[in-house]
Formats: sequence, C-alpha cells, structure tokens
Amino acid sequence: MPVPVELLAQQVLQLPAADRARLLDQVITSLDADYERDARWNQLAAKRDAEADADPSTLVSGPEAIARIRASLE
Repeated sequence: MPVPVELLAQQVLQLPAADRARLLDQVITSLDADYERDARWNQLAAKRDAEADADPSTLVSGPEAIARIRASLE
C-alpha cells in the first residue's frame, strides 16, 4: 500500500541533511530523465567545442559575455 505523500514528507524531513540531499537528487534525476534532449545538448556542446577549437578568436571571456548580455537587455 502506498505511503501518503504527507506522511512521506514528514519522514523525509526527519532525515539528516545529507540523506535528504541525496534523496532529492535521486527524485530530480528521475523527473528529468530526457535522454533525447540530453543527447541533443551533448551534440550541440561538441559542435561548439569543435568550432572554438577551429577558431579560438571567436571566444570571449565570461565577464565579456555577461557584459554583452547586459548591454543587449538595456
């Protein structure tokens, strides 16, 4: 018989912080299991990595990227 969510939440909140964090990670992972999306992101990352390797002059620093984003929002 399934445990009511309210009771389960009370039990989980009594766990040590490390165990709650581990459980939370497992729950989030189970909700976010979209392997096709992950494969597409991995392909895009590999493509951009190859582009950066081929032409490093296109790269900008983190602070420069943030400055560009902020400027575009003004």
